[in-house]
Amino acid sequence: MKTRRNFISSLAVGGLAPALQAGPPAPADAAKKVRIAVLGGGFGANFQWHEHPNCKVVTATDLYQPRRQRLRDTYRCDSVYNSFDEMLRTRSDDIDAVAVFSGALDHVKHALMCFDRGLHVISAVPACLTLEDAEKLRDAKEKTGLKYMMAETSYYRQACIHARRKFRAGGFGNIFYSELEYYHDGDREKMIANKTSLYYNPDGSDSWRQGFPPMLYPTHSLGLLVGVTGERIESVSSLGWGDRDSMSKLPKNAYGNPFSNEFASMRTNKGNMVRCNQFWQVAAGGERAQWFGEKGSLYMAKAGFHPDMWHPRHGEPEPEDILDYWNTDMLPAAMRHNTGHGGSHAFLTAEFVSVLLEDREPVIDVYESLAMTVPGIVAHESSKRGGEQLKVPSFDRG
Repeated sequence: MKTRRNFISSLAVGGLAPALQAGPPAPADAAKKVRIAVLGGGFGANFQWHEHPNCKVVTATDLYQPRRQRLRDTYRCDSVYNSFDEMLRTRSDDIDAVAVFSGALDHVKHALMCFDRGLHVISAVPACLTLEDAEKLRDAKEKTGLKYMMAETSYYRQACIHARRKFRAGGFGNIFYSELEYYHDGDREKMIANKTSLYYNPDGSDSWRQGFPPMLYPTHSLGLLVGVTGERIESVSSLGWGDRDSMSKLPKNAYGNPFSNEFASMRTNKGNMVRCNQFWQVAAGGERAQWFGEKGSLYMAKAGFHPDMWHPRHGEPEPEDILDYWNTDMLPAAMRHNTGHGGSHAFLTAEFVSVLLEDREPVIDVYESLAMTVPGIVAHESSKRGGEQLKVPSFDRG
């Protein structure tokens, strides 16, 4: 099996500094390129590979022609395939890594296919949907030594970057309780009537989102805890809810899932408490957190209600000034503009390119990725059992 070790070792370590570092990125030789292939022309066309001075999109693939055209137009890439298998067979010698932005059901399968070809992987969320696949993914990454990164957007939301820095500087003290939420309302009747919604593929067939259990998509919430304190969830009790009238109007979903909303109470390996909400049917929207510490608490902005707020233990709450980190020297100059999911896309792009240039592990490596994903798998099982408290297995490095 060929690897990308020779490619990585041939590059100077003078690539971009990790996005968590305070200083500016080191100058990079623009002639040295990471060669990326992109799988998936939906969400996968929303990243800035073409703006990075050390990256080039060599080829791309999607099952559907409109998405293939979008990839071609976005990345100015003439080599576009309608089959991932064909692209790997034809072009794997010409690429170093694959951005896997296929449907959630296929993330692990496609990551393993890349590993088998000696290719590094950045994958859309969630990392996996079962505990068995979590083990397969971790084991394959460890066996091959290739890079794996999950493109969790919450990790690089501006408020999350701020909270992570504040926590590491001791500003919170211990964060003993966090409230995490991801609200993505899917109007059920509109969903059925509108065949162009996210719940359908371009050909009108049901997409993987149809009936998808909320807690199997937990990373936008858990990224706001794991990405700030580094803690692991050790146990969870979860409840599910579904509007019977609305749910009955849906086609029978492939998951046998009766829940449109799920709520979980979790405990971390440091004995701290977490409340996590994943709602698909709600008069609300967005990804946000509230971190409660012994020295102070931070409330992410809530649109129409309040800005980002800091409440010191001895004092009155006041607005917290959070930088637009995307407009700083944490990113290459060409990428210093606001991007999707709270400015996170450019950071995810730059981090993965830096990982390959510098031959290091990403900040959202396979262990962090599974720490953000696996608790939701167990939480959904708890919901099916009426809230039974369950242990969350660890997939950290042995």
